[in-house]
Amino acid sequence: RDKPSGTVKITLSDHALESLVWPKLQPVLLEYPDIRLELSRDNGFRNIVEDGFDAGIRLGESVEKDMIAVRIGPDWRLLAVASPDYLADRPLPEHPQELIQHNCINSRQATGGGHYVWEFEKNGQELRVRVDGQLTFNSSYPMVDAALKGHGIAYLPEDLVAGHIAAGRLVALLEPWSPPFAGYYIYYPSRHHNSPAFKVIVDALRHHGPSDSEGTRDA
Repeated sequence: RDKPSGTVKITLSDHALESLVWPKLQPVLLEYPDIRLELSRDNGFRNIVEDGFDAGIRLGESVEKDMIAVRIGPDWRLLAVASPDYLADRPLPEHPQELIQHNCINSRQATGGGHYVWEFEKNGQELRVRVDGQLTFNSSYPMVDAALKGHGIAYLPEDLVAGHIAAGRLVALLEPWSPPFAGYYIYYPSRHHNSPAFKVIVDALRHHGPSDSEGTRDA
C-alpha cells in the first residue's frame, strides 16, 4: 500500500505522445504496476478541469498563464518540406508568402475547426501564411507520407522529417524562417492535490536538458 497507485489522465497531441511521452512513461509503468495511465490523443485544446483530466501536454506558448507548467522536452521547430519529385517542375519558395502558389498539405485544428495557419519568423519579423491545397489531415503522421509521395509541401515537426531530409527523400524549405520555439510542457491547475502517482508521472516526464533552468512555471 505504500507504492504510488491510482489513475492519471492526460490529454496530449499525437506528436507529443509518440515522440516524447510514451517513450518516457513506458518504463515507468513497468516499475509502478499500481499506476493506471490514460492518455487521450487530441490535437485540439481541451479544458482539463471541465473535461476531467489531471493534466494536459502542449507547447509552452499554448499553456494558460494560470497553470503550473513543467517543461518535459527540448526546444524544437517546424520545417516546410516537399519531395524532390514535387519540386522538380516547380520553383522553390524563397519567402513564406510564395507558399500560396503551391499545393500545401493542410492541418485541421480540432479546436475551432479551421486550418492551422503556418507561422514563420525571421530577424524578429513574424509572418502567418494561410496556405491551400488538395489534402487536409488532423494528424502530422499521414502528412509525412503525403509529402513523401509528392502531394505537396507539408509543415511538420523537424524530428518527423529529419531522417527523410538526410536521405534525400524530402527537401527542407524556408529554413531561415523556422527558428526553434519552446517545446512541450505538462500543465495542471494546482500542485496541492497531486497524488503520489501524479508526482511519479511528472518527475518521469521532466526535462533535464540545457533549457531546464526555465523548466517550471508556477501559477
